[in-house]
Parts: sequence; C-alpha cells; structure tokens
Amino acid sequence: MHALKRSGTLLAGVVVLAGVLAPNLAFATGPGGSQFDLSGENQQGESQTIGSRISFHGATRGSGGGDSGGLEPMTNWSPPACWYEPKWNPDEFAKHFQEAWDIPTASGVGEAYNIAKEHFQNGKPYKDFNKAEAGKGMWWDAVRDPARGKAGDPAAFACDTATFWVKNGETPTVKNAVTPEVLAQLAYNKIKLPDTKVTLAPPGPTKVNLPTWAWLDKKNFKPVSVTAELNVPGWSLQATTTAKSISLKLEPGTPDATTYPASGECTFNDDGSIGKAWAPGLGNQDPPCGIKYLRSSAGGSFPLKATITWQVTWTGTGRPNPTGLPNGVFGKTQNVVVEEAQAVSR
Repeated sequence: MHALKRSGTLLAGVVVLAGVLAPNLAFATGPGGSQFDLSGENQQGESQTIGSRISFHGATRGSGGGDSGGLEPMTNWSPPACWYEPKWNPDEFAKHFQEAWDIPTASGVGEAYNIAKEHFQNGKPYKDFNKAEAGKGMWWDAVRDPARGKAGDPAAFACDTATFWVKNGETPTVKNAVTPEVLAQLAYNKIKLPDTKVTLAPPGPTKVNLPTWAWLDKKNFKPVSVTAELNVPGWSLQATTTAKSISLKLEPGTPDATTYPASGECTFNDDGSIGKAWAPGLGNQDPPCGIKYLRSSAGGSFPLKATITWQVTWTGTGRPNPTGLPNGVFGKTQNVVVEEAQAVSR
C-alpha cells in the first residue's frame, strides 16, 4: 500500500492552498483524498453523490444518530468517528479524480493538481489510476461520522491518510480500516433502544412516605441487534452487534427519597421484566423496585431518571462466538408529582 499523509509538509501546504482557492474542492486535504461527510447509509454528502458502501439493517437509528434511543458507552470508549473503506475501482476513481479537479488551474491549485496527477496517474507510484490492476483490488478512502464531524470532534478528522490502493482480500494496516470488529463498533452507534419510561403505581400523584412501585414490561426489553455489512468486489464482511438489557437504575431527582433496593439498581427478573406490577391490597409493603419520597414536590415535580444498562456483544465474519463491547446505558427523565399523604387508602 502506497499511502500519503494528508498532513504531509509540502504536499499539505500546496493542497490546503488549493482548498482555499477552491473551497468546493472534494479533496482539499491530500491527493485523491476526499474526507467525505457520510452517514454510512448510501446517502449523499453535501457536495458528493458517492456514499459509504457499508449498509446497516435491524433496530437502527437515523442517519445522523441524533434521534433518541442510542447507547452511551459506560467508559471513555466510543465507536470510530472516521474509518477507511473500499470506495472505487480504477475506472470509478479516474472519473472521480477528473471531476474533483475540474477547476481553474490557478496558482497553487495547478501545482496541487500536478502533484496528485504524478501520484495517481503518471507512475509515481501509480500509473493510470491502476487500471492495469482492475478486478484485483480497489481504492480505499476515509469516511467521517457526519454528526461528530459537524460537532467538530477532532477524532472525526483523524483519518489523514490519502486515498490508497488495496489488493482484494487484504486488510490495510492503517488504523480504523474496515474489519468485522470496526463494523461491529459502527453498528453499536446505530442501535435504537426502546423507551425507558417506567410504570409507577399506585395511580395518581405519588404520596410522601408511601412506597411507589416501579416496573418495566418484559415485552419492551428484548435483545436488539444491528447488522453492518460491506459487500464489494474483493471484500465481504459483516458484523452483528446485540444489546441485552441487564439492569434499571432509578434516580429520584431529590436526595429526600429512599430507593428500593437501596442502590437504586433493579435487576431483571428471569422472565425479562423488571420489578413487580403493583396491585390493590399490597398496602405499604416495600416494592422490589421503587421509590419512597420523603417530602412533597411543593406544587412542582421531581425529575425521576430511569436508566437501563445494556450488555453489548458482537459476532461476525471469522468471529462466530459473541465478543464483548463496552456496556452502554440509555435513560429518560419523567416528572413525578409528590403530594402530602392525607388519609390515603391503598
């Protein structure tokens, strides 16, 4: 693999200048490089019509990852903000190259074009975009997570190796080149989880010093999975990432409350439910999962936060046995009105 860094000295200076002179240039960071902002769902970037070749299916979130229901890792780990994948065969890359450089040869831009042409077309080291190797490999390039790129996350701009050639079936040595594990990590970021709104009872406003029972229906918390696939000539990879709920944590929204159990963390029952549904006649029994507020919300409400912890594993090409990824959490807040108890019959 002949790879150039997008941040190379002379080359970077020339190409950055080209980007200044031609701000719509597709690869203003290296010869042939594109740094597209793509979602991985075959959608168009802002100025390009080619998308990631990775497809996702299953319990997936939206393309930008901005909708609710996503996993938040419990560690400082995060899925890749950018990665490398096969983009073009030689003819496709030649076409992309010519379209990308269809700009006036102004000072600086022309010099950058000449450097890129030498590298990819004139045999230093590639000749005629490697058309002689058609069918034997593909051109790989960087793809950026669009949400993290838009947010200015430095990790989204870390894939600084310019477009490079890879023979069929080989795995490039650059960091975050697509592998089944990278696909699994990208799928982690796509998992959509069910709502975590907790059922509270007895019905009506919660009463001071009287236990409130909390539970979650088992039908809403089955394991959820997303599969990421890359199927192009020379590479056929897939990974399925699965999240399984393992516990619920209740945070009352005030220190003037008691949680059941004392840790506030309710584990799942054998049948997949959490807690126990309240029924008339339970009186003042302590619930297996719940809260007792020690003061009223004084005409307002307390923000009760319910957070599910999800255990995450993946399987995929060459990895038939489940392999762990960092556990993730997802939670929501619901407002709880607490009133003073006055001759309440349970």
